[in-house]
Amino acid sequence: MSNEITSQASIRRLPANLVNQIAAGEVVERPAAAVKELVENAIDAGAEQVDVTLREGGKSLISVVDNGHGMSESDLILAVERHATSKLPDNDLVAINYLGFRGEALPSIGSVSRLEITSRTEDSDTAWRIFVEGGEMHDPSPASGQKGTRVDVRDLFFATPARLKFMKTSRSETTAVLDTMTRLAMANPEVGFSLNDGGKTLLSVPPGTSGKEQGDLFTTMLDRLGRLMGKAFSENAVKVDLAREQARVTGFIGLPTLNKANSLSQYLFVNARPVKDKMLYGVVRAAYRDFLASDRFPMLALFLTLPPSEVDVNVHPAKTEVRFRDSQEIRSLLINAIRQTLAGNAGQQTSSTIGEATMRAFETEPQPPSHFNYQQSYKPSSVPKGLSEQTFAYQAPPPGQEQGSLGGSFGGFSDGPVGKVEAEEIGAYANYDEFPLGAARAQLHENYIFTQTNEGITIVDQHAAHERIVYEQMKADLENRGIARQGMLIPEIIDLGDPAAGNLLARSEELEKFGLVIESFGPGVVAVSEAPAILGQGNIEQLVRDLSDELAEWDQSQTLIERIHEVCATMACHGSVRSGRRLNATEMNALLRQIENTPNTGQCNHGRPTYVTLSLKDVERLFGRR
Repeated sequence: MSNEITSQASIRRLPANLVNQIAAGEVVERPAAAVKELVENAIDAGAEQVDVTLREGGKSLISVVDNGHGMSESDLILAVERHATSKLPDNDLVAINYLGFRGEALPSIGSVSRLEITSRTEDSDTAWRIFVEGGEMHDPSPASGQKGTRVDVRDLFFATPARLKFMKTSRSETTAVLDTMTRLAMANPEVGFSLNDGGKTLLSVPPGTSGKEQGDLFTTMLDRLGRLMGKAFSENAVKVDLAREQARVTGFIGLPTLNKANSLSQYLFVNARPVKDKMLYGVVRAAYRDFLASDRFPMLALFLTLPPSEVDVNVHPAKTEVRFRDSQEIRSLLINAIRQTLAGNAGQQTSSTIGEATMRAFETEPQPPSHFNYQQSYKPSSVPKGLSEQTFAYQAPPPGQEQGSLGGSFGGFSDGPVGKVEAEEIGAYANYDEFPLGAARAQLHENYIFTQTNEGITIVDQHAAHERIVYEQMKADLENRGIARQGMLIPEIIDLGDPAAGNLLARSEELEKFGLVIESFGPGVVAVSEAPAILGQGNIEQLVRDLSDELAEWDQSQTLIERIHEVCATMACHGSVRSGRRLNATEMNALLRQIENTPNTGQCNHGRPTYVTLSLKDVERLFGRR
């Protein structure tokens, strides 16, 4: 069969309606994208309230009503023409101070749907309405309407039936719209939002106060985030605020022990624009590396603000990805902001959800009938959930040991004979304000230390806590003394190709600080003569290839650092106090003091909590005292 072209059509201009449909395919790929464009227009118009109504997930109807500035008759006509906008007053594509700026949204939507816009300005007595069907515009006409704009999009993609085949179920499309609305509501806490689908309210947040005091701004922000991300987040979120030169990052991050199995609860914004940027997500992962297991993700909402000239928001049709003029500086700012916040008191806290889960575990089964013989031994059904029957079994202390001492029937603290705790030893930790974790009172199952605090009781996982302590000490040693290197008997020769090898060699001095010594061994080939001793007999070639790939994509040396820290974490795990080891009172209290004086001890190296705190109020509620 011949593949020869028998005829050549002449070049021609595409019809305007086809051009708009092509543009719609880039800008409006699903109902959520249309909602995003329309709501952003409302925000740009100074709206204080935006209400969205859907039918069938937006496939049959999208209605967006706002109380913004509104449009005149002449504005309406221009609004549905391509590349007509009021958001570039100086025709400067670098100085973008609005969410929308291309002037493509309305004509693109109108080319694939039945679009109706009704708008009235504050100084006008009459509203105006314009109708666009499949790209065909009708003349505007007078109408009744309140100040602001109402946009109704009916039968989305009716003009491009093929697009309808790619639509998901109404439920999936509604979920996508809700996610879009949630992100926009987070970025604009001073604006009220509502979302209704089929008579059911999916989202409703009132306008927040826009106080000028910094504290008011953060209070308003946290209130909005709590409404959208849940009470657990607002109760366990820590404020982030760090500025460097012209850039600033603000927001709230969840404690490491408040984490999820996916990244859906990570919200990132650049100049109040919601983004889903791969580089920024990688920065978050790197910042939490020491606090979470690799398969867990933190909850957070971070807002990056910088001059428009320092960021390009015009690199993606949906404007969900951005490009920074100095990506390394932005990466450094974000990582430092997160790590400095976690290195403070936040790193030594565990989320309140841990205590709440503990309280639920203590919930008792239904009470036995009144004729129950309380002289009988406990039955399993009468033991609180999560505790074994053995936990409640009481044994008389050995002869010569008083019941008030730490030890004996409460688990013991050493392998040798257990004596009572002297009064002066208990008194040394009586000042609970000075020692937040209080004083040790018992050790159960040779792993869990029970302490008495000023506010209640704390249960400490001795292995997890000491693992974090050892890990932090190892990191400090590495930082102070440098990373030891080991020479290789035969250099590892690795063929990477010219671009990859060039990227790696350009960072050779920096990599040498981390114990990896590389040099050129010909075009596209590198030789590894020394490697970090702490990596042992690891696969150096795979490490270098991973490092090369990461440098090409992120321009950072994170892989090597991660490998080193993973080895540190493993060594810390094996070098820490093991579960099943009995500790005496002095050892337990010494461990508590180390926890208090070591950063990031709220969780172990794998992201699990190192201790659980129960307030006295919670304990009293367990026994019906409240």
